[in-house]
Formats: sequence, C-alpha cells, structure tokens
Amino acid sequence: MKALLINGSPHAKGCTYTALSELKHTLEAEGIETELIHVGNQDVRGCIACRQCRKLGKCVFDDVVNEVASKLAEADAFVIGAPVYYSSPAGGAISFMDRLFFSTFNVDKTMKVGAAVVTCRRGGNTASFDVLNKYFSISGMPIASSQYWNMVYGGSAEEVLKDAEGLQTMRTLGRNMAFMIKSIQLGKQQFGLPEKEPTTFTNFHH
Repeated sequence: MKALLINGSPHAKGCTYTALSELKHTLEAEGIETELIHVGNQDVRGCIACRQCRKLGKCVFDDVVNEVASKLAEADAFVIGAPVYYSSPAGGAISFMDRLFFSTFNVDKTMKVGAAVVTCRRGGNTASFDVLNKYFSISGMPIASSQYWNMVYGGSAEEVLKDAEGLQTMRTLGRNMAFMIKSIQLGKQQFGLPEKEPTTFTNFHH
C-alpha cells in the first residue's frame, strides 16, 4: 500500500514540505509506503486543451506530469500540498493538477484516497483547500479529512514547526488516511470496486 505525496510549492524545504513531512512520517508509522515528489519548482505549463492525451495516452508535454502519472496509477492514495498565493493554490500546483488529472483519463482513480494540504501565512487557506479537493471529488476518490481542515500556518518552515495544532492535524490526517487505505483494500478484496455506468456527458443549451 502506497501513498504519493506532491509538494506543489516552489520551495523545496519550506512550509508545504514541513507539513507533508509530518504527514509522511505518520503514514510510514502506520505501515504505508510513501513517496514525496517536489514539482513546484519545475516549469510546468498549464493545460492547453489540445486533447492529444486522448490519442497518446499521456500529456503531449513530456515533463514531470507524465512521470507522476505512472506513479499515480500504482498508488493507493494521493496527496497534493500547496501554499496559498492570493487566496488560491500556487499557480504551478494548479497547472500540474489540471494536466495530471485530465491526461490520466485512462487511470482508474476510483477509491484511491485523496487529500489536500495547504499552507498559508494568514489567510486564503479554506478557499485553496476547496479548490484542490475538487480534483478528487470529480474522480471517484474518497477524500481524507482530519480533526480540522488540512492546513498549517506560518511564513517559514520554522514557524510551521511552532503550529502545534497544524502539525497534529497532519498526524491525524495520516492516521485517518492509513485507516481508509487499509479498509478500502479489504473492501476491494471482498466486494470489488463499485459498478460503473458508461459516462454520460450533458451540455446545456438555451
């Protein structure tokens, strides 16, 4: 059982990394293999809606998005962490998530556990949290929650380490995620995945 953690911050060892590290250590203590990948410092362009991924089976821009796509296919859980910029997740993280989730249409994400982690100095955290959770709720992925919204406060990694409640929230999230991963694994073995209908697309016209 494996969880894939994505650091969507431009900073390799900043606030987002500190929060994800607390989560990572807890998941590992619960017997879940983890991999933490830093994508926020890479030049990830946004989706251009060319739909070439439908023909190629991967994004036409061959970068870290395609590297992570293959790992997502094998993972039992996925976490995206991002800092708040102007009351929204950092732009690089959004570009990464747009392309990753659109281009992996051929990866069945059903019952892969999803979680978002946000970091901020002062505000915009709940708005950013809501944006990131949308990727999971459209993909049949159960969303893991904690004792509070999955966020930490601080303008630096050192300040995040002083956010006792935020760090506890990360640990609680880790335990809850581990429980969900293990429970879903047992459920899949006994019952299989839920039946899926062919997707119906409806456009609205006036």
